[in-house]
Amino acid sequence: MSSNVNETVLGSAQSAEQSVQSLFALQRVYLKDVSVELPNAPEIFLEQQSPAIEVAVDVVAHRLSEEIFECEVLVTVTAKMAEKVAFLVEVKQAGIFQIAHVPQEQLDPILGIVCPNIVYPYLRVNVADLITRTGFAPIHLNDINFENFYQQRLAALQAQQQAAAVSESGLVLNA
Repeated sequence: MSSNVNETVLGSAQSAEQSVQSLFALQRVYLKDVSVELPNAPEIFLEQQSPAIEVAVDVVAHRLSEEIFECEVLVTVTAKMAEKVAFLVEVKQAGIFQIAHVPQEQLDPILGIVCPNIVYPYLRVNVADLITRTGFAPIHLNDINFENFYQQRLAALQAQQQAAAVSESGLVLNA
């Protein structure tokens, strides 16, 4: 009879453990902010050369509540022709995610890698559409390896923290 009691206790412990499973769910993807500028129009359309394109990307995540997070992917596309800005497009695409019962050490990589991978395709379509609407040929942004992007940002942050720690300690390094 005691073995039945032990099996019942073990069975309820296992079912309680199983009921606390990790949760990751996309709630919504939305266009949060858009800016389109053509500071040199209409003269810029008379230029015959192809524009030089610069692209800047950033990722920001915010906790909205205990289990709800917002992840924003920001892109700035600048096109220049002979030092004149042809157009400047800034897009902030965001997603709301429910993330629960995830170990703290896994939360940051999820917000910095997994969530941007979900949001970015929507941003790419919006950027191409916006640029087409300016009268220029669409620019199709390249895929981004958000894992590498996350690792680079993490390494830069660690280097910055180490430099700050060295300067606070008063140590002077000779080169």
